[in-house]
Amino acid sequence: MSQIYNRVALIGLGLIASSMFWAIKRAGLAGEVTGYARGQATRDTARRIGLCDRVCDSAAEAVKDADLVVLCVPVGAMEQVARDIAPGLKPGATVSDVGSVKRAVIEAVAPHLPDDVYFVPAHPLAGTEHSGPESGFAELFDDRWCILVPVPDTPDAPVAQLRALWEGMGAYVDEMEADHHDLVLAVTSHAPHLIAYTMVGVADDLRRVTDSEVIKYSAAGFRDFTRIAASDPTMWRDVFLNNKEATLEILGRFTEELFALQRAIRTGDGEHLHDYFTRTRAIRRGIIQAGQDTDAPDFGRKKTTQ
Repeated sequence: MSQIYNRVALIGLGLIASSMFWAIKRAGLAGEVTGYARGQATRDTARRIGLCDRVCDSAAEAVKDADLVVLCVPVGAMEQVARDIAPGLKPGATVSDVGSVKRAVIEAVAPHLPDDVYFVPAHPLAGTEHSGPESGFAELFDDRWCILVPVPDTPDAPVAQLRALWEGMGAYVDEMEADHHDLVLAVTSHAPHLIAYTMVGVADDLRRVTDSEVIKYSAAGFRDFTRIAASDPTMWRDVFLNNKEATLEILGRFTEELFALQRAIRTGDGEHLHDYFTRTRAIRRGIIQAGQDTDAPDFGRKKTTQ
């Protein structure tokens, strides 16, 4: 790959930002990558592990002369960061983000940006349950999707340039309108996370099942719930507060489906259960065929010895 931006600034240095840095370096996509994190300890760690070509002690310093600025902070922190960096943005620069919701980010960030910069929100659909500057790795985005959500009237050139960066980092790229993105993610990510948090909470509350039994006998279903529920609490708090309408709509639909399944179990309606599970099984096959997961019997997990 050839260089796409002269200078990229990453604001916030967690899992996504650190993975972006290593992926950019792997493919030579930027001449220099600067970084900033609010916490001194995070900046010290970044410097120690060589994360970013230059770690700055203020957001304003990090964005100086940057052609692309990526906001990699929780959704709730986006507005303040936008205020902080706005005066120092280079004319013609592109500002983007990696937030899991898009309408709220656009409303928080866009009003504070100068008229002479371009705002192209983005959302890489990739992650792990780990967080922090040491959790990133160059392959995180390989064969994963990144959704671009350009604000209205954005010229084609900055969008195409950002698309090239994400493709250079290994991702597939699609474009979507903000409200549609938030509904899609409520189905595929936000509601499932809330359900996972709830199920793990139920296990914790159900005192007749001991903690040791929950840990020892965790079959794949509960084990996967715990992986999802280990995700960063600050990020997910902000996701639910900022994608309220879409998440509540999907949870309402989920509740209706759950009641129907409860009724089928109570009345012994095996046909309803079998038909339902057959239909949902097909979705799993589609995910595997799309290359977004593995069909290995152990889901690629390492074997553990007792």
